[in-house]
Amino acid sequence: MSDEVVTEGEDLADPIVDAPGYDETESLVGLWGHPLHAMSVAFPVALTFCTFGADALYWWSGELFWARAAIWAAGTAFLFGLAAGATGTAELLLVPGIRIRAPAWTHMVIAVLLLSLLGANWGYRLQGYEAAVLPYGILLSGFSVLVVMVTGWHGGKLVFDYRLGTSKGN
Repeated sequence: MSDEVVTEGEDLADPIVDAPGYDETESLVGLWGHPLHAMSVAFPVALTFCTFGADALYWWSGELFWARAAIWAAGTAFLFGLAAGATGTAELLLVPGIRIRAPAWTHMVIAVLLLSLLGANWGYRLQGYEAAVLPYGILLSGFSVLVVMVTGWHGGKLVFDYRLGTSKGN
């Protein structure tokens, strides 16, 4: 242990900020300058809410249509979530300024949890979508809504606070 004491006048350096590539945060996975991850996350987010909404409407009305709508929304949310996850993982691994930041990894871990929930929700319904809604389907859907809100909020913080995965444009 060192006996050195940092005085108020000394400059402290953040090793992360000084790392090579820290300022390289522009999206490398895009289409004509538009980041694919940012474009693709809207679908699983919306479909997660749709699954919960269809479950709630089935519970309220008993109409088979809503149970059928819920299985389609759950499956589509999972499949689109896989696509969004693939583009987000590519950004995380390819862009040094994203890869070096701990909040980006936290966002990825929460997103993987969300994908697991979406997959479980869909898989649970495949054996009988009407019977799957109550009680476990709606519970999975409700928990997925909470996790998608946390994931989306965290991802938004990465974009708006750190400018990660954006495009500088021309």
